[in-house]
Amino acid sequence: MSKRLEGRVAVITGAGQGIGRAIAVRFANEGAKVVVVDVAEATAHSAAAEILASGGAAIAEPCDVTQREQVHALVERVLATYGQIDILGNNAGITRDARLIKMSEEEFDRVVDVNLKGAFNMAQAVAGPMIERGYGRIISTASVVALYGNFGQTNYVATKAAVIGMTRVWARELGPKGITANAIAPGFIETDMIKTVPEKVINGLIERTPVRRLGTVDDIASAYLFLASDEASYVNGVVLSVDGGLVL
Repeated sequence: MSKRLEGRVAVITGAGQGIGRAIAVRFANEGAKVVVVDVAEATAHSAAAEILASGGAAIAEPCDVTQREQVHALVERVLATYGQIDILGNNAGITRDARLIKMSEEEFDRVVDVNLKGAFNMAQAVAGPMIERGYGRIISTASVVALYGNFGQTNYVATKAAVIGMTRVWARELGPKGITANAIAPGFIETDMIKTVPEKVINGLIERTPVRRLGTVDDIASAYLFLASDEASYVNGVVLSVDGGLVL
């Protein structure tokens, strides 16, 4: 039985840890050649090594997605190595939380640079090669907080709402070229990003979530796999909430 991503080349950003790493591992297990992209060189190599150790195909590519020149050089290297890019997992993201009246310009700008400009840079760089082949899947990580707002996250919520907006534009522009663009809006997922959240707040979130648990990175990886697969060939411009029913 063939694997769901056999013969595909997938570029995953923010893939050194957390959700991105889970996506990279899942894609490799399903037959994709995975390009592990992360600003942290050590974690990128660690994730690629994990995939290789389990018999998958992966290369590590340290890259700062906020830097256009680095992004385009990355895409050129991937094309030189594999000859194609079939899937982009636009997952790199950070938080710099603060209340509106206390948020610094640096905190606002840094989140915009990584979460919004980084996603734009990556999508723009892979769009050309995908158009040439007449095939592509662009999947971006948004967030449920983009749908309802979240205390202390003006910058983060703004960028994730913008990712949803860009995704819908890309779906219209690129759909006729054989390329789909979709976003996933995770709920509250057990990653390092929420380790600083007080236990009382976490328990409150669990109580508000109909399935009564936090999500796992594998929950998100499964959604990514569906959107990257041929099974989702008619899914375009969709924001898929993976949040246990938190936002209904």
